[in-house]
Amino acid sequence: MFATLLKQIGTLIISLLGLTVLTFILSLQSDTPVHTYQSNSVFIQYFEYLQFLLDGNWGTSSIHKRSVLKDFLQHFPATIELILLAMVLAVTAGLGLGIVASTRRGGWLDNTLMTSSLIGYSMPIFWWGMLLVLLFSLTLGWTPVAGRIDFAYDIEPYTRFMLIDTLLHHNQYGFSAFLNALHHLVLPAITLSTIPMAIVARMTRSSLLAVLKSEYIRTARSKGISNQRIIWVHALRNALQPILTISGVQISIIMSGVIITEYIFAWPGIGKWLLEAVSRRDFASIQGGVLALSIIVIAFNLALDFISIYLNPRLRRPS
Repeated sequence: MFATLLKQIGTLIISLLGLTVLTFILSLQSDTPVHTYQSNSVFIQYFEYLQFLLDGNWGTSSIHKRSVLKDFLQHFPATIELILLAMVLAVTAGLGLGIVASTRRGGWLDNTLMTSSLIGYSMPIFWWGMLLVLLFSLTLGWTPVAGRIDFAYDIEPYTRFMLIDTLLHHNQYGFSAFLNALHHLVLPAITLSTIPMAIVARMTRSSLLAVLKSEYIRTARSKGISNQRIIWVHALRNALQPILTISGVQISIIMSGVIITEYIFAWPGIGKWLLEAVSRRDFASIQGGVLALSIIVIAFNLALDFISIYLNPRLRRPS
């Protein structure tokens, strides 16, 4: 297992170095240099670039005249809050739908759920988000159209995670500010979670069906163990490994989807910040944002690899 972990960490380091090489080459092509290098050698300039990154000097935004890293960290909590709720929705609902479909294989419920998941997977996220706004916000008036909280609430950004900050203002507003922030979060999270939810549901169904055909499951059935116990205790644990793998892939889809979602709902996160940087040709912000998001995706996938290794003993054996 230790060798496997070292291999994964080595892959992470190589991926990060490859990423920095790419962003460094792109920075050299820019009309407005992000950093000033001391050497004329491109090779040495690359190491100077790494030193800048390690020192927290990711350049200065040409729009806000502030540190790119500081700008990123300021907008990052809003995006993380949205992604976390979207992932929770996608995984819990996807697992539930996949389990129900696998236990009703071939029935009308199975066909309905799988057809719905196929429609959800094929839905363009921009169109889907606008449709939800039109239905739930403008027609029914159930959800806010945009933003993170109503203007009536004056919330001091202690952590910049709105749900946490509203709880810190409990003495002033009670739970009304928290519920209002959660209310603003629901529609963007549903929009962002739809495609990953459909994929997780389909993967859960196929993975569970494969496990349920195994010898040890047939043995468990012959012993009279209930169907629910077989699924939740014996089958689901072994079916989780491919689901975790596909969930790791989903984070890349969510990262790209979050840019569109934040634009639709005027969500003040990284996606909206990056779009503004692109439209105003703020190269330092684009470079820093892309680099930081890529690092997060790589780290998330590495964490999922570790969980997969923990859950599946076969992955711990040396190849």
